[in-house]
Amino acid sequence: MAAEGGGKEMNEIKTQFTTREGVYKLLTHSEYSRPNRVPFNSQGSNPVKVSFVNVNDQSGNGDRICFNVGRELYFYIYKGVRKAADLSKPIDKRIYKGTQPTCHDFNPLTATAESVSLLVGFSAGQVQLIDPIKKETSKLFNEERLIDKSGVTCVRWVPGSESLFLVAHSSGSLYLYNVEHTCGTTPPHYQLLKQGDGYAVHTCKSKSARNPLLRWTVGEGALNEFAFSPDGKFLACASQDGFLRVFGFDAAELHGTMKSYFGGLLCVCWSPDGRYIVAGGEDDLVTVWSFSDCRVIARGHGHKSWVSVVAFDHCTTSVEDSDPPAEFSGSDEEFHEQIHFAGGRDRANSSQSHLSKRNSTDGRPVSVTYRFGSVGQDTQLCLWDLTEDILFPHLPLSRTRTHTNVMSATSPPATGSATNTTTNTTTTTNPPGTNGNNTMSSSSGNSGALSNSVPAPLPRSNSLPHSTGPAGGSTTPNSHMSSKGSSIIDSAFIATGVSKFATLSLHDTRKERHEKDHKRNHSMGHISSKSSDKLNQLSSAARTAKADAAKTLGTLLCPRMEEVPLLEPLVCKKIAHERLTVLIFLEDCLVTACQEGFICTWARPGKVGLLPSQNPTNSPSGTVV
Repeated sequence: MAAEGGGKEMNEIKTQFTTREGVYKLLTHSEYSRPNRVPFNSQGSNPVKVSFVNVNDQSGNGDRICFNVGRELYFYIYKGVRKAADLSKPIDKRIYKGTQPTCHDFNPLTATAESVSLLVGFSAGQVQLIDPIKKETSKLFNEERLIDKSGVTCVRWVPGSESLFLVAHSSGSLYLYNVEHTCGTTPPHYQLLKQGDGYAVHTCKSKSARNPLLRWTVGEGALNEFAFSPDGKFLACASQDGFLRVFGFDAAELHGTMKSYFGGLLCVCWSPDGRYIVAGGEDDLVTVWSFSDCRVIARGHGHKSWVSVVAFDHCTTSVEDSDPPAEFSGSDEEFHEQIHFAGGRDRANSSQSHLSKRNSTDGRPVSVTYRFGSVGQDTQLCLWDLTEDILFPHLPLSRTRTHTNVMSATSPPATGSATNTTTNTTTTTNPPGTNGNNTMSSSSGNSGALSNSVPAPLPRSNSLPHSTGPAGGSTTPNSHMSSKGSSIIDSAFIATGVSKFATLSLHDTRKERHEKDHKRNHSMGHISSKSSDKLNQLSSAARTAKADAAKTLGTLLCPRMEEVPLLEPLVCKKIAHERLTVLIFLEDCLVTACQEGFICTWARPGKVGLLPSQNPTNSPSGTVV
């Protein structure tokens, strides 16, 4: 659903929005920021990031929040929808000189009411391990910048480990550390462990144990974000070269690859059951990738600028019985798992086995809906539903829904032209965290042309029709999945791809499309000098990008826009004045943050607490906001 109205109404900051579950409301008194609430001058600073941890406090208020604003780092008790935020009493506050915090992550395994382990990455390349409750700094990694001199883009504890953590840099390298080891006083020497298309893994050569344990070199350009699968066995990496690469973490083997429509990928996340990955970036799209089939199954278009964060809502993702119980094709155990799944983290995990055992050739005994969200530099929040008509398009009814919404309503009949259908058979692994067989065979077909005789889209479908999209035309995907990891793919996409995508925007004027094309074609990096050498390098890189992009467009790595369903957002609302940098789904609320340094709490339907400062007797209007 696009922004409502026009002019002033479209620029209005929204304080609530409605979905099928009800109304989500902004809790103004639960806003976290710097103590003085003064908007932060964000020009030239790193994105505001937020991390949460629960310390299992017996008082029932065990949530803790950490966020960075410029050179400052804050640590508070997070009261969520229950009580108003008290910004005058941070548990810990730190101001850094010469560098800025860029990202952080708590270790949930070691968190207690008396101690937490917080990793903080910095713009100069260092990583700090601190305890904001004890107000201690235990260790500083890459202190002399001998391991990597570029900024830290993402830091995460390895799931299930109290000592191992992973750090990504804008150099494109990924390092595995152990908190018990030192980093040494000399630059590390590496030995090749494993190499593949677009990546290499090295071990650190040393007589004694030292950091880093491993160095991954992934793609070209910055590694912007990575995410572990729910079971911790797989690692998804979003890179500036536009590639999503999914690795088996322990074996350091490439599982699958996807290429953005154009530009770099900035963010990535996993579905709660590990079956799907969503990525976003500089093409203004959210792209849904199937882990089992190793292919793009849908794209979402709702943002008007780069997508900075994507996240699944584990509480709203659901599985419902869509057939009579007598027709259920599965074991009794699976049936009970299905019935008890109605949302929430525990119930999401309980249905994981049942969802994971489904493949693209099974029947459809259940109705599946995945909810995920995205925020971007356009200051908009978008919510998306990924439904079974997109997930299982092989069924006749689903095929009708999907292709009706994909093909242009004005495309000419496919008479007189051969229909080019290519079937791709791949051997794939089960999604992470499953108990099913290790391998399975799946087949998917891509039809190059369709007639206009298909019925109109059903009301339930949330796919966006191509009112001005290209007419038919057939494209034969590669017969096998290949990863072009070594090619440099950035914002300078081929001109035909840019103009083609521009026609899909329902609200952009010709002038706006021109400005977008101009921005994307010149977003390859900051040029410090206007010398002819720099300009020649830029031109050469652009030509290389065009050639490499032309090789992937229309393949399984990067299907054309008309080859996959295009989702329409359920909600698309402007909620901030500055670009959005955070989206986190919690049990009773969702949390967003903008570059001004304001962290906002949005109560889920029915979860609005009566905050002390929101008492109707003290409110001028006499009503609860």
